[in-house]
Amino acid sequence: MRVNDLKLHYPKAGVSTIAVHAGTYDDPMTGAVGTPIYQSSTFILGEDQYQAVEQGYARDRFIYTRYGNPSQWALQEKMAALEKTESAIVFSSGMAAISTTVLSMLDKGAHLIASNELYGGTYNFFHHELPSLGFSVSYVNPRDMAAIAAAIRPETMLLYFETLTNPLLKVVDIPALGKLAREHQLRLVIDATFTTPIAMNAIEYGAHVVVHSATKYLNGHSDLVAGVAVGARKYIDAIWPRLLAYGGCLDPHACFLFERGLKTLALRMKAHEDGAFQVAQFLENHPRTRQVFYPGLSSHPDHDLASHLFKNMGGMVSFAVGSDQAALQLLQNLRLMRQATSLGGVESLVSLPFNTSHAAYTADQRAQLGIAPGCVRLSIGIEDPQDLIADLAQALDRLPI
Repeated sequence: MRVNDLKLHYPKAGVSTIAVHAGTYDDPMTGAVGTPIYQSSTFILGEDQYQAVEQGYARDRFIYTRYGNPSQWALQEKMAALEKTESAIVFSSGMAAISTTVLSMLDKGAHLIASNELYGGTYNFFHHELPSLGFSVSYVNPRDMAAIAAAIRPETMLLYFETLTNPLLKVVDIPALGKLAREHQLRLVIDATFTTPIAMNAIEYGAHVVVHSATKYLNGHSDLVAGVAVGARKYIDAIWPRLLAYGGCLDPHACFLFERGLKTLALRMKAHEDGAFQVAQFLENHPRTRQVFYPGLSSHPDHDLASHLFKNMGGMVSFAVGSDQAALQLLQNLRLMRQATSLGGVESLVSLPFNTSHAAYTADQRAQLGIAPGCVRLSIGIEDPQDLIADLAQALDRLPI
């Protein structure tokens, strides 16, 4: 059953049904229930393929895997269905999706406006690569719509923001950004890695393209590096030639892993949210924590906005223990949670912004962003929440007073 069949027969299908069935390719030769792995670099050419090249719709035919592959297309249709839009394209990493998408949406000499709390890889690309290519970037507080509007110039073409900031989980007002983009005829790209299509569909609020690092929640098993861009067919068709030029296509076996992960996305996100909420409540009441950031808590500054925008609050929790030294000791005390970068896997991971994501910042710069000394970031997995709480409890209790 392809995504069009699902829409035809089950137009009101729920998100779990979409995650399982949309895009899945029924192999006519074997009758395989899941999409087979089409581990081939090239495909037999015929009149149909030659005509597709001549008439400009080669993306819709299988010619060469860098151009397209059945394993890629099944996955792309599933992602488009989950994001409630027309088209998608998969990449070999999240950064491949981000860089290719952004460069596809900028004309020569263009200016873009971005959050001043970006993922480090995105910031490095914007700060180091884009200026060398003749583009300019302004960085603004993602929660200050007046500042975003004031940064718009005649040459501004693009707004680029993330749904949640790292590590303090500030909620960005996507509908307000969509309205601003419409009023000023700008393009809006949203990185929804932290929220996933289970929480929200930014396309519905005015985003033109949504990008994800599929390495995180979408795959969800910490065994894949991948990215995806989704949006209206006209935008994805404009991104596709850049994919061909830059070469960041996704291998068929990686597509298999990605699609397999997506089938349990809705179930996993429920478990992530449930565990994160329980952990956040525990941390908020523990005497050795200073601050706790989780949008599902009523104490979070953006809780009301999160409740309006998100159907799922996700699995990310941040808190502070007073000093970076105490945070380092906490990590040594943990027995169940793993020290590792990345997020969104079935296992719970812990990291410290001061020596990972924000290591390039000075202490003063981190303070300006609101990142307190001793800030700890948790990616809550799908383990039993009480086991995670017990691990945190013993680790916190062993910290010096």
